[in-house]
Amino acid sequence: MATKTANTSFLLQVIQPGLAGLMDGSVSTLAPIFATAFATHVPHTAFLIGAAAAVGAGISMAFSEGLSDDGTLTGRGNPFVRGAIVGFMTFIGGILHSLPFLIPNLPTALTLAYVVVGFELITIAYVRYRFFASSFLVSAVEVIVGGALVFTAGVLIGSS
Repeated sequence: MATKTANTSFLLQVIQPGLAGLMDGSVSTLAPIFATAFATHVPHTAFLIGAAAAVGAGISMAFSEGLSDDGTLTGRGNPFVRGAIVGFMTFIGGILHSLPFLIPNLPTALTLAYVVVGFELITIAYVRYRFFASSFLVSAVEVIVGGALVFTAGVLIGSS
């Protein structure tokens, strides 16, 4: 019984906040980054927007998670620890697909960014499958559809 309780606590206090952060960072930053890339055709500008979005989203999500509850009623653990986990993983999710825009050639940067986004979304699906007993295929479809919607919004806005 102690192992099951420890596993549940680990899921609630570490894995779930980390997954929420990774999902938010990976998806919410797609629109501004790709809108900027398609609007300006300047990879470095897209990188700056991506970095700003990743940092801003990380800070926002850290505060949001840390202030959502104190953990006593829900068993979700220390709010500062959860906030730090969510904030860090949100930043990671946003910065990873921003880094390709350090490459000065836009088509190359975009191609690498597409690959990174795909890797992020498959990683999210795998974590859902591994820790939350979700079907890998269903999880992959869900996160890819969500990512595709935000990506498409960014491309349409940036191309207008």
